[in-house]
Amino acid sequence: MSDQQIEISVLGSLAGIDAAEWDACACPEAADSGRPIDPFTTYRFLMALERSASVGAGTGWTPRYVIARIEGEVIAVAPLYAKGHSQGEYIFDHNWAHAYEQAGGHYYPKLQLAVPFTPVTGRRFLTRPGFETTGLSALVQGAVQLAAENELSSVHVTFCTKDEADAGEQIGLLHRTGQQFHWKNAEYTNFDAFLGSLSSRKRKNIRKERATAHDFGGNIHQLTGDDIRMEHWNAFWRFYQDTGARKWGTPYLTRAFFDIAQDTLRDDILLVMAERDGTWVAGAMNMIGRDTLYGRYWGCVEDHPCLHFELCYYQAIDHAIKHDLLTVEAGAQGDHKLARGYMPVTTHSLHWFADARFRDAVSRYLDAERDAVEHEIEVLTSYGPFRNPDVEEKQ
Repeated sequence: MSDQQIEISVLGSLAGIDAAEWDACACPEAADSGRPIDPFTTYRFLMALERSASVGAGTGWTPRYVIARIEGEVIAVAPLYAKGHSQGEYIFDHNWAHAYEQAGGHYYPKLQLAVPFTPVTGRRFLTRPGFETTGLSALVQGAVQLAAENELSSVHVTFCTKDEADAGEQIGLLHRTGQQFHWKNAEYTNFDAFLGSLSSRKRKNIRKERATAHDFGGNIHQLTGDDIRMEHWNAFWRFYQDTGARKWGTPYLTRAFFDIAQDTLRDDILLVMAERDGTWVAGAMNMIGRDTLYGRYWGCVEDHPCLHFELCYYQAIDHAIKHDLLTVEAGAQGDHKLARGYMPVTTHSLHWFADARFRDAVSRYLDAERDAVEHEIEVLTSYGPFRNPDVEEKQ
């Protein structure tokens, strides 16, 4: 395979590649019409971002999709963007940007190989089966070459897999780690079985929170596929705007994204909606993968005690158990998730810098940061809510 010529091209729009060609790399496991492992790198999801103008002109996320071909056949693709800021990434590099600018350089624009606004681990170097090593190398080369030709400061690959992080490190990229909270399904038969794995105090607290949440005076609905209607998106848009205004200043997704989601993504989505007196008052949006439920957005127009925990965390666990999903990823940050059964896990990213001296400085920083992240995960794990089988609890 090494003697075959690899052609690299860069596209400003996914319209330049056929959906089947992209998905043959992004989700080959879904060729049997099953669910993709990672719904966020599918053609339909990335195209929804593009068509809705959530990415593109004026957003600071300019598509520069990288395509690798051998004899005209697509063997690897990557969702790459030219970034004019560091918003919507969740792997924070603001201090790097400040230091780079202070030294007289221009940190922006940079290149970001990522799913916009999505702190979810998944493959970033999307290759057809059998082209994993060749494809990854070609995509890295293409991204770095694009940065060098345009005199850009850096390339960042965020929320990649551990295998990709190891492979990238071997070819000279800098490896960064972070931490999130994920819930793992230990073959629980129902929510009570999950509760039975917790310490008595945590178990009682969750039962109390769920009871409090359900006293909000209405009903909670889980909706997916054809059960989702435009009235739900109209309500959810109000929730999303409220949360976006408080967290980010301006919501990342446009209203058009949710209209397109109704047409092309509703089978990939689980909405958990709270309704009181015929009015939708709160909701959480999840994306459904083959083995994982991904919590993405939450919002409300009425404040009710513990309703956030119920819609975002406990309903997600319920759904995962009932549908034999292995994991619930509840998004970025949030130590409060620990007490609710979501345990710390390591996240990974890769980084390349054009300036060798800056690269060396960042490399030293990352060595220390990785040690700190590892220690933090060890400490957090020790405070987990699960029962210690060696200790007889007093009931």
